[in-house]
Amino acid sequence: MKYKINDQVIMKKNHACGTNLWVITRVGVDIKIKCVNCGHEVMLDRLEFEKKLKRIIGDQSEN
Repeated sequence: MKYKINDQVIMKKNHACGTNLWVITRVGVDIKIKCVNCGHEVMLDRLEFEKKLKRIIGDQSEN
């Protein structure tokens, strides 16, 4: 799978704030995602990210 910065993704489990919508802010060996609702940032390794990923929505900054 290919991931880009600013792609919005839906994770399998909701965050504590109640949403499961995140934005990718860093791509490399690890992937850093930021919660759209509360702004909390989490860094995951690629394998863990792919396990927890439900769906990629795409780059919403182009709209």
